[in-house]
Amino acid sequence: MKLKDGIPRHAQITNWLRNQIEIGEFKPDEKLPSENDLAKKFDVSRVTIRRALQSLESESIIYRCQGLGSFVSDERTPHNLVRLTDFNEDMAKAGLKASSVVCDFITVEAPDWLSGILDIEEGTKVIRIDRLRLGDGEPVAFDSTWLPILYGQLLDKEKLDEATIYRQLEENYDIPIVRGCYRMSASIADDQLASDLKIPKKSPLLLIDRTSFTIGGKAVYYQKRFYRSDKVIYEMTLERDQNDPSSTEMPLKEFIPVFKS
Repeated sequence: MKLKDGIPRHAQITNWLRNQIEIGEFKPDEKLPSENDLAKKFDVSRVTIRRALQSLESESIIYRCQGLGSFVSDERTPHNLVRLTDFNEDMAKAGLKASSVVCDFITVEAPDWLSGILDIEEGTKVIRIDRLRLGDGEPVAFDSTWLPILYGQLLDKEKLDEATIYRQLEENYDIPIVRGCYRMSASIADDQLASDLKIPKKSPLLLIDRTSFTIGGKAVYYQKRFYRSDKVIYEMTLERDQNDPSSTEMPLKEFIPVFKS
């Protein structure tokens, strides 16, 4: 099957599979064609097919069983909840070119508070990565990320100025990020953050704590990201169930960062 130009191949395959499932070509609990068969059908690599399947899995449209393949889910929720995105995707959506400056890429002992988050022993060696995040060359955020050695050693430091951790692990090693737990709070810029972000000391910051997980509930990394509050806000979209107008529940449909000029 020939794919259109101008649209990412994995996105086109995702949409085709989603449509086939919606019109009933694939029934609940029915096995989808193998990765090899889909790769031949669309004349793409298996990595591209995996990305498409991972998108469907994150939406709970399919589920995958190790060694058996991918199957259509019969427990889809009526709403597509918040989609996991990385920094580059957020910036691209805002029309800004994302880049990063890697300030540190070092091996350290895990702080006591980190062991429970990453499910590791206290004092275990971890990789810590500090990055200044830029939008169109201007400082937008600063983040510190801690990864178990298992995942951290896979990253190419030289490519982190353009490629995110998420992308490197997914595209190079087939380690998808399928779940993220977030916590938002207010913070202020200390001397170092103020210098890095080019803002006055004690300026207000938006702090996002994020723990990201791969398949099997394994924690891949924990991250603290400090956003300049003059550069970003978060917007929330709630949507009432159209099939039940009397319902007072309004599930979270979208929760995204909006970057200011």
